[in-house]
Formats: sequence, C-alpha cells, structure tokens
Amino acid sequence: MAKLAPFPFPAFPTAFFAFLLCSCASSSSSCSAAEASEATTIHDLLRNHGLPGGLIPKDVESFSHDATSGLLEVRLYRPCYAHYYDGLAYFDSEVRGNLSYGALRGVVGWSQEELFLWLPVKGIVINDPSSGVILFDIGVARKRLAASAFEVPPDCRPVAEQAADGIESLGRSGGIFHQR
Repeated sequence: MAKLAPFPFPAFPTAFFAFLLCSCASSSSSCSAAEASEATTIHDLLRNHGLPGGLIPKDVESFSHDATSGLLEVRLYRPCYAHYYDGLAYFDSEVRGNLSYGALRGVVGWSQEELFLWLPVKGIVINDPSSGVILFDIGVARKRLAASAFEVPPDCRPVAEQAADGIESLGRSGGIFHQR
C-alpha cells in the first residue's frame, strides 16, 4: 500500500515561498525577488532604497539589513576616513542606522568635518529624487549637497595614513611643522 504525502503535490515552487515572505513583511518596506537578488553589496542595497551607492566607502567587511525594522548594520575592516568632493568623513568600524526608501536615519558611527570640527551625521534624506539634492543632518545644521557626488564609493583610508597626510600638508602650507 502506498503512503500518502501530506500535500497532493511534491513541493511548493520557490517563487511561491518568496511571494509569501514578501507579503508577510511590514507594509513600510517593499520586497521583490529582484531586489533581494540584486542587493549583493551595501552599495546595491542603498541604490535599491533610493540613495546613492557611494555613501558608504568601499572597504566593507559585511553588512546586514532587517527589512522589517529597517535596521542596517555595516561593518568596515577598520575605522577610516573617506574623501568626498565637499570634505572629509570619518567612519567607525561599525556604522548603523534605520534604512527606508530615500532615507537613512538615526545614524551612528559616521562623522563629517565641518570648519575644523567633527560633527556626527545623524541622518541622510532624499526628499525629491528629481531634484538631485541629498540632505545631511549633522545635528546643528542640515547640508544640501548634490546627490551625484555620492554615486561612486570612495576609498577608505586608515586613520594612521590620514594623520600622516595631515601632518605632511601642514608642512607644505607653512604650518607649525614647517622648518626654515
């Protein structure tokens, strides 16, 4: 006598399971099989969420994103500096924030140099993608910058290397280390 399988057909198609998982996700985040398969890097994930891929530097060890809560955690190989067209940014070895479409809020582990001060980046928002403008919340102010400046991920320079370059530039500019 033949045993009966619990379902009249051998297995559910994989696409059906992907559909179920996506439909069970919260309504604040969208999910598609194409998006899940395309986001192989943090830079792709940012682009899939309407942000420029170059917000995070190249030297990413790993990242995780919880689509339900929006929590994004990015681990770099080491703390580092990255040059953008408008200045210098410092990244801790771990950067966290809440990722939603067009925004990264509650950012921790990222600072930006402003007039010789290091200010924490608290959030990044693109309100109108057609404007080409990205807003950086640096606590005391908001900066409006061209989103196109953040399309290409910058190199991540180690802290010691950046410090040596700073001392060298002081010497070239006649700063306190300049010898006569």
